[in-house]
Amino acid sequence: MDKVECRFKDARAMADFSTGRKTTTMAPLSLIVGSFEELAQFLNSRNVRGCKTDLRLDVFCKACSLVSVLFNCLGLAFKFARMEYVTKVQNLVEASKAYDSLHDILDMDIANDTVKAPGSHSRNLRRVRQGLDLVRALFEQFLSTNDYSLKEAASTAYAQVCAPYHSWTVRAAVSAGMYTLPTREQLLLRLNETDQSAGKKMRRYINASVPVIEYIDELFISRNIKLNW
Repeated sequence: MDKVECRFKDARAMADFSTGRKTTTMAPLSLIVGSFEELAQFLNSRNVRGCKTDLRLDVFCKACSLVSVLFNCLGLAFKFARMEYVTKVQNLVEASKAYDSLHDILDMDIANDTVKAPGSHSRNLRRVRQGLDLVRALFEQFLSTNDYSLKEAASTAYAQVCAPYHSWTVRAAVSAGMYTLPTREQLLLRLNETDQSAGKKMRRYINASVPVIEYIDELFISRNIKLNW
């Protein structure tokens, strides 16, 4: 495919996404799943066609901003995760006013030697990616059991994704907060879903989030930046 045509089609796809065709009357999971499926479709089609058009930062932020409602639904147990996630997404939203793509913020931080500096856009991107992965892991655990309590599912997801990067104080607070988690039924009620409808949408999010998470990881790996931080 001609490179100019390829760039045009990718730019048009990103523009279509950014116009926001969804309405706020949709259930939270529907909004989240739809947004990440569009991101995944863009990334997958980009790979198939051999295009190198970058994922726009504003489009990425728009999808990520929808995820915060899930942390709200989980209550005090995920208060720290919600606060950190929302703050990092807001930082990237502000960055999108000056930088077009995820590539751009990484390259800027590399040039300034601030990739891992507290408050840097690259560090915030890593934390937002962590939040997306936490939701993926939580959904996987939710689908693997029919337990009335979400404590074990949430604890396992947190241990897999976030605990290795959090201080003892934060880990202790999260552990204590696990006892305040809503029940399975309460979470479904807050999400305006049935067990069956939530299960379908959670599987769709899991599938759609993987290429997005892998894309972010590759941005760091391709620049010889390790992911263990």
